[in-house]
Amino acid sequence: MIEKFNGIFYLILFSIHFLGLGFYAYQMIIDNKRYREKFQIDETAATIMRMTGAIFLGSFLMALYVMFVRPNGVEGTWAFFNLVFVQNLCVLIVNTYSIKIDKTGMRNDFNEAVIAPLVFTIISAVLCYGLADKIYMY
Repeated sequence: MIEKFNGIFYLILFSIHFLGLGFYAYQMIIDNKRYREKFQIDETAATIMRMTGAIFLGSFLMALYVMFVRPNGVEGTWAFFNLVFVQNLCVLIVNTYSIKIDKTGMRNDFNEAVIAPLVFTIISAVLCYGLADKIYMY
């Protein structure tokens, strides 16, 4: 498995990234009430939060497929990696705007909503770069 990921470094980054997305999916879908309380979000947002969590869950499940089931591992999976990077970048941009500029409905100043997508964006960019010889089949 390590050779499918160009070494242990990228395997660990891949695991950290998608375990993180899986954790957020769990919080937004299953542990929704506690997650809303943490950020002081009204219960009327539960459905849209679960929808967002479902998108994270889809990426997490696809990562499990790539890691454990797909015979060629990450080879030729450029679309998946690029989509995840673009999603992470969009979440970072939207959250930064919402929390730092717009501030509509802000009840607290949690930076987690900016820091987490920043970390995910950096990790996914590093994965796209470091696995380029495998994910982009020429």
